[in-house]
Amino acid sequence: MTRKQRKVLIRIITSAVLLIALLFVPFKNEYLRFACFMVPYLIIGYDILIKAVKGIFRGQVFDENFLMAIATVGAVAIAFTRGESYTEAVAVMLFYQLGELFQSYAVGKSRKSIAALMDIRPDTAVIETPDGQNTVSPDEVEIGSVIIVAAGEKVPIDGVVIEGESMLNTAALTGESVPQRVTVGSEVMSGCINENGLLRIKTTKPFGESTASKILDLVENSATKKAKSEQFITKFARYYTPAVCVGALVLGIVPWQKRRMGRVDLQGADVPCNQLPVRACYQYSAVFFLRYRQRKQAGRACKRLVLS
Repeated sequence: MTRKQRKVLIRIITSAVLLIALLFVPFKNEYLRFACFMVPYLIIGYDILIKAVKGIFRGQVFDENFLMAIATVGAVAIAFTRGESYTEAVAVMLFYQLGELFQSYAVGKSRKSIAALMDIRPDTAVIETPDGQNTVSPDEVEIGSVIIVAAGEKVPIDGVVIEGESMLNTAALTGESVPQRVTVGSEVMSGCINENGLLRIKTTKPFGESTASKILDLVENSATKKAKSEQFITKFARYYTPAVCVGALVLGIVPWQKRRMGRVDLQGADVPCNQLPVRACYQYSAVFFLRYRQRKQAGRACKRLVLS
């Protein structure tokens, strides 16, 4: 685990402990409760909020940081206006950071494996010629050439053993810890390590098509070569994410606008409160009760509303 990952783990543990502790504290002041719950929220999510703001200024608005910031800030705003718990907002950010930690750890392990895998590519190959043995680059070895692999060296190119007997370590390619015994006529893969004995191998493939080269090419280009389903999801997300954000904004504005346009002002109304239509009382009862309380405080009592 890297130093950065350890810091994130400490933040996760600290935020989780504070969140659990705050659940058992009886708050009587709403502002105090808000301030206390913001402590674990900011501990675990301050970097996400900063990345979201930076992404907005860079023009990269609809990314995962922006969506997490909108979701959690929205949850905090709803909880504050309704007097509800802030647990959901903190928990969402907490679980998101926990998932990011697991992903970061897995990626780190993969990078170490890839770095170890890069060592399977040999730098040189020893070939037999009429003039003796020559050390050349594996790219220069043609199909049908005879190469010599001494003990402790890597097999540079795929081929068939024509002389010798040895044990090959194939752990870097297959993950098998037990060495493989090869004799005359056995096929060998490039990237294997010759543990003992001298082998003369007749190549059957060029270096670019050997096992080690193909594996390294797949690893190096895995990020650029995506499946059709992955490409479709990437393109779909470019339009889906902004559409969802705009739709949520519209769904929040329309009801608020309707309530704003539908308010009834009773200050100039001549109709007694107990004679208002049932539908009006049902739709605007909150406004009526508010006006009733204001009139009562001003010394102008209003008759009790009849809602049914």
